[in-house]
Parts: sequence; C-alpha cells; structure tokens
Amino acid sequence: MSLSARELSKLQQIVKIASDLISRAETNPPVAETAKKSANKRVRRTGKDLAAFRKLLKAERKRGVSVSELAQQHGISTAYIYSL
Repeated sequence: MSLSARELSKLQQIVKIASDLISRAETNPPVAETAKKSANKRVRRTGKDLAAFRKLLKAERKRGVSVSELAQQHGISTAYIYSL
C-alpha cells in the first residue's frame, strides 16, 4: 500500500496529536477522580442548621471577611452570600 504525501502528513498529524493527548493524560489526574473529590464537598443544610449557617455567614460578613473567601471556605457560591 503506497500513501501519497498528503495522506502521510495527515497520519503524522494524527500520531502527533495522539502522543500529545497521552502525555497530558499521564500528567493530569483523571476527571472522574477530581469529580469525586468535588462531589464530596456538597452539604445539604436543613432547618436549624441552615438558620445557624446563615447567621454565621452574616456575622462573618459584618466582621469584614471577603465574599470570595467565604464562598471558597464553605463551598458555596458568591451569589448565595450576596443574596443574604
């Protein structure tokens, strides 16, 4: 089977792309593992816990803690804090 110059260059591109993807996959953790880690952070608060959590957030905001810090620390969105 003889390949034309164009076909050969396309095959070389495919091989280069595949090797780049393989090298990236070896250096970065799989998506499934990172998804599991972030999924464990979510906490559903109900009733008294929710009321206490809101009070805590309001108190910390009054003390001058930044919204982005609070959001990152507690695993909530900044929009949620601003809505309080």
